[in-house]
Formats: sequence, C-alpha cells, structure tokens
Amino acid sequence: MAPMDRMTGEAGAVQLRGEMRLNEPMRDHVTWRAGGVADQYYIPADLDDFSNALRAFPYHAVYVIGLGSNLLIRDGGLRGIVIALHARLNDLQLIERNESSGLVYAGAGVACAKVARFAAKHDLTGAEFLAGIPGTIGGALAMNAGCYGSETWEFVERVKVINRSGEIFARQTAEYAIGYRSVKLQQQSAKDPAEWFAGGFFRLTLGNQEESRQKIKRLLSQRVVSQPLNQPNAGSVFRNPPGDFAARLIEACGLKGCHLGGAMVSPKHANFIVNTGNANAADIEALIMMVQRRVKKAMAIDLIPEVRIVGEPRRLA
Repeated sequence: MAPMDRMTGEAGAVQLRGEMRLNEPMRDHVTWRAGGVADQYYIPADLDDFSNALRAFPYHAVYVIGLGSNLLIRDGGLRGIVIALHARLNDLQLIERNESSGLVYAGAGVACAKVARFAAKHDLTGAEFLAGIPGTIGGALAMNAGCYGSETWEFVERVKVINRSGEIFARQTAEYAIGYRSVKLQQQSAKDPAEWFAGGFFRLTLGNQEESRQKIKRLLSQRVVSQPLNQPNAGSVFRNPPGDFAARLIEACGLKGCHLGGAMVSPKHANFIVNTGNANAADIEALIMMVQRRVKKAMAIDLIPEVRIVGEPRRLA
C-alpha cells in the first residue's frame, strides 16, 4: 500500500509519511512464523512520524514490534494497530569518546547484533554479547535482554522514550527498577500513558577492535552449536528460575523433542520451542502451557515465560 497522505486525529489533520497495511499477516513479522493478522500495520518513516501516528490513532490499541523475536501472536490476530520499528528508528552513532570510554546511541529499531559490531569497530568493549540477541534495541531495553553473562541495562546511561500521546523525552537509568528480564518505572500510576523505548545511550569502555571481533565470533559460534537456529523459534521461552536453568528442568522432565501439532521442544536446547513447519500459534501456546504444568508437577517450580503472548484466539466458524 502506498504511503499515507493524511489521517484525522483528535487535533485535526495529522500528516503521516509512513506505510499503512491492512489485515497484515503477522506470521511474516515474527520469528516463530505463526499467528494471525493485524487489523492495521504501520511502518513509520522515522521517530517524528511514529509520534504523529500515535496522535492520529488515539483510541486504538497499539502494539510496537521490532524483529518479532520474543513475541507470539495468537491465531485470531490483533485488533488495533501494530507499529513496526525495525530499520526505521535506525540511528546508530558514537556520541562522545574520552580516554576511558565511549557513548553510543542506538535507536529502538537497530538490530542488537549491529550495535555489537558497531561498538567493536570503534574500539569499544562490553557490547559483544548483543551479537547473540536476535532482536532490536527497543526489545532489549524493554526486557533487559541478556546472554553469556551480560545484560542490556548494565551499559545504559539514559534512554529516549515516546509515550502514547506522542511526546518524546529522555529518562535516566535511575528512574527504572531493573531486574532479571524485567524493566519497570520506579514511579508509575495506572493513569500514566503507556510509553515505549525510542532508543538508548550505552556507556562502553575502551577496548581493542580485534579482540572484540574475536569475542563476537566465539559467541556466535557457540550460539550455532547450542541453539536450533535452522528452525523458526523465539529464543529462550522461559526465564531461568533463581539458582537453576529452565532448560535443565525441562530436559529433566523428559520433554526434549515433545510435540504438540507443529510445535516441538527443541532436541538441541530444551528452552527453545521450534516451529517444525506447520505450527500455528495455538500449538505453540499449548506446548508452553504443557511444559509449565509438567515442570510444576515434577519440580514444584513455576516457569515464567520470557516471550510475550498477545492477540485473540482463533475464532470458531
């Protein structure tokens, strides 16, 4: 569909410069390759256009996505509007540099792996782990994504956010309560408008370009060996419980290779559920719930999903 010329919002005509698609198949935009359609799917031209889109649709439910790598959309799809940021909020630059560190800004739509390579190119170390995260900076900020012993918010100095009213502003790290796969505002009421990360400023220490590149290479090699990258998946499905690993618990329950429809617990890594080729979202969600029940019964441990599950169940004919 061609770019939109004008939409009418509360404040009158709002100029939009992005692309709107109707009844967009979301299976094409999530890494599980399953799920229903979105009523409206908007690709903003840039951050200002994202802001205008939020103003143009004041009463719509809004879903903001990047690479769709931590997301399951139910087969009945999404009512409202999806705003897709990957490769749109794509600013990536070295803001400052001193004798001991550098400050990198990355927009929410930049792939995490790209930030890892960019930092290495500028002799900055600390961001190498981002090469192992199959998502965008917006998602990494939202869930404090991490792997190989590092987490996103260890390096965040401040963030740029945008709220449901389209206002763009900065927040400091101290304004958030940061935990394992958890990021929440310290002070937020139910009446406060929703907000999303538009980008982050990352403070990284000076290092050696070649050493960082070799570390990235080792991490990626380790990922290939240990994860089922040849099949559609959403990364780790469950958080690791305190003092243990979700994969160990799932494997101990004999669930590796377990099938429900086209969804399967990966034989390669038990904390991954893969689409074997014909899974729908209901298959995947049912398998997630079955794994939770089995681990709870056998180990008395509640597995908490890392993945976000949204949308409506498939409507019966």
